[in-house]
Amino acid sequence: MSLKPKQVDFNKTWGSLQETIKGVITLGNVRRATWNDRFSDIYSLCVAYPEPLADRLYQETKLFLDQHVTDLLGKVQESGDRNLVNSYYDAWNEYSQGINYMHQLYLYLNQQHIKKQKLSEAEIIYGNYAGDSQEQMEIGELGLDIWKRKMIEPLKTSLVNLLLEGIRQNRLGNTYHTKNDVMRGVIQSFVAVEEYRKKNNLELYIDIFETQFLEMSGDWYKSEASKLLQTCNVSQYMERVLQLLHEESKRSISFLHVSSYPKVKAKCEQHMVADHLNFLQGECVPMVAEERRHDLANMYPLLRSVREGINILIDAVRDHICKQGLEAISGLSGDNVPTQFVENVLAVHKKYKAFVKELFSGDQSFMGALDKACSSVINHKFDPKLPSKSPEYLAKYCDLLLKKSSKGLSESEMDDKLTQSITVFKYIDDKDVFHKFYAKMLAKRLIHQQSTSMDGEEAMINKLKQACGYEFTNKFHRMLTDIKISAGLNEKFHTEFIKKENIDLGIHFSINILQAGSWPLGPTVISSFSVPHELEKCIHYLEKFYHGQFNGRKLSWLHNISQVELKLGYLKRPYFITMQTFQMAILLLFEKSDSMTVSDIQTLLSLSQEQIGRHIASLVDCKLLTSSKEELTEDTVINLNFSYNNKRTKLKISGAVQKETPQEIERTVSSVDEDRKLYLQAAIVRIMKSRKLIRHNALIQEVLSQSKSFAPSISMIKKCIESLIDKNYVERTPNSTDEYSYVA
Repeated sequence: MSLKPKQVDFNKTWGSLQETIKGVITLGNVRRATWNDRFSDIYSLCVAYPEPLADRLYQETKLFLDQHVTDLLGKVQESGDRNLVNSYYDAWNEYSQGINYMHQLYLYLNQQHIKKQKLSEAEIIYGNYAGDSQEQMEIGELGLDIWKRKMIEPLKTSLVNLLLEGIRQNRLGNTYHTKNDVMRGVIQSFVAVEEYRKKNNLELYIDIFETQFLEMSGDWYKSEASKLLQTCNVSQYMERVLQLLHEESKRSISFLHVSSYPKVKAKCEQHMVADHLNFLQGECVPMVAEERRHDLANMYPLLRSVREGINILIDAVRDHICKQGLEAISGLSGDNVPTQFVENVLAVHKKYKAFVKELFSGDQSFMGALDKACSSVINHKFDPKLPSKSPEYLAKYCDLLLKKSSKGLSESEMDDKLTQSITVFKYIDDKDVFHKFYAKMLAKRLIHQQSTSMDGEEAMINKLKQACGYEFTNKFHRMLTDIKISAGLNEKFHTEFIKKENIDLGIHFSINILQAGSWPLGPTVISSFSVPHELEKCIHYLEKFYHGQFNGRKLSWLHNISQVELKLGYLKRPYFITMQTFQMAILLLFEKSDSMTVSDIQTLLSLSQEQIGRHIASLVDCKLLTSSKEELTEDTVINLNFSYNNKRTKLKISGAVQKETPQEIERTVSSVDEDRKLYLQAAIVRIMKSRKLIRHNALIQEVLSQSKSFAPSISMIKKCIESLIDKNYVERTPNSTDEYSYVA
């Protein structure tokens, strides 16, 4: 075939071409050679000499398609109303495929003539485009446009009515004379004829079908809801609504364009859920209270579909969890209250976390309700005048797990329990109170070597650091470091100093060097203590060694928290007893005398009356000593018990005096209050220094935002502001009592 332009007889060429496109549009048998010849003919007409005949070809093709569709319309109408949908579907199936083949046959005309003449979107918007000018369409688009005008427009009313009736019968479960796939094909044709459009390509589908369909659907679901409410209780109603929603979803997939799915669902939810919201919401509280899982699982998707419809269910779940949590922690008694408290809270949290995940798909709103409920339970004050006990209980729970006395737990089980305890820790408001108690208990475990393992201690501290940051656990880490350094110092003292100097201490002696700022030991209440001569030599050489290692450091001996292992050799069999230094000092006095008065013991040891009474009582309670009378006074005679007997030869009696008294617990809590005041004052000064001038409410809000380890009361913040005004850090501005300025 020559590509050179030449003269062409249009009528003759069009005659041959028309016969071929009749076969193409009706899906007739067109031979490959004929197809190729017609393809060449279209090219020849488009590049004809002396004048291209492309426009004439376009007009003749348009007239042909107009007539063809008009003829098809007549045939479809002749089939009658009952067969209208089937006839239209058959005609559309044939025509849509045929016009696609024609589009390919007219490729050269489309690409080289029509596309080059088309205006760009920018030219239409910004150019001098006259809206009434007839722009040529590609042949495929032209064919679809003609179908829309010549076929769909005349039939749309009848077609749509039949389609809507078919869908209505489908909803009723009746058999319809038109198959589902035929109805779907007809509905999709309303979309397909405008798919070529860049904008509003669903306009026809929406105008002639979707709008009426949605209106019909709304009326149908309104009627269904009304019928169901007369015959069903809430459980049955929800079951039926969910079933209808599921069926409608499948029906949408069967018949509609994808853009209609959410609109249909919204119609159903509006008339079956939103219009009867009070009926559904009225059952939420009893459902949650009775934990009717199946009903709640059905209620959730229905209420979620309505804006703010689910809020009442969220509130009911939160209140129920809160009630169950308070029941779980109220009335606890016995020695293991901390364990009961933490494990009961964790059981409630675990149960309702699974509850939310199973019934509400882990919805974050319900997870938030769980968090609020757990926070309310854990920070609940059974006595409004007293602080919450949860920080103390959690610290004691961790202490019990990390102590050597925790029996029957493997390392992995202990680690799991400690990991779970972090869940409770995250909900605690007064994290600074927990910090105080945990620090004191950690100190006791480390000093008295009661930790199950140092790895376990470090793992727990790292968990706390992950939850609350490095600043929170900074001192804990330094306490562990001190113990590790002390182990090295002890080895150095014995191997390098004692051995090298050839000194015989007479006893095995080891020390822990603790940084004063890192350990919660506080100022000692003991004014003086006469150290037994058995220890004087050890103390002297230790101080000499330490000052040789670290020049300028000061050592303060904390005998009140030291302990010893003492061998008793005056009984029928030897006993090895671990006790506190003061207990040992009292027993050593009986090496020279079998009986002494309380006054004599106090004079010899230079201890306070409180300390003497406490430690003598502990030795009398464990029957190493006997007392002449129950109440210890200055003239009470204390005797060495030579008939002491115990099944165990190795035991510990320091626990009684190490146990925290209610007064010590109270002192710990009150020290937290002091720390809080200092913290708040520092925060206020920082804010004032940066802002210079600030109003009262703004200052309160900034202080609250900076207080992460506890929730300060407004009254406490006000007192701290007043205190800083008295100290001349802050002053009220002359013009306003509601504004403060920083005093530089």
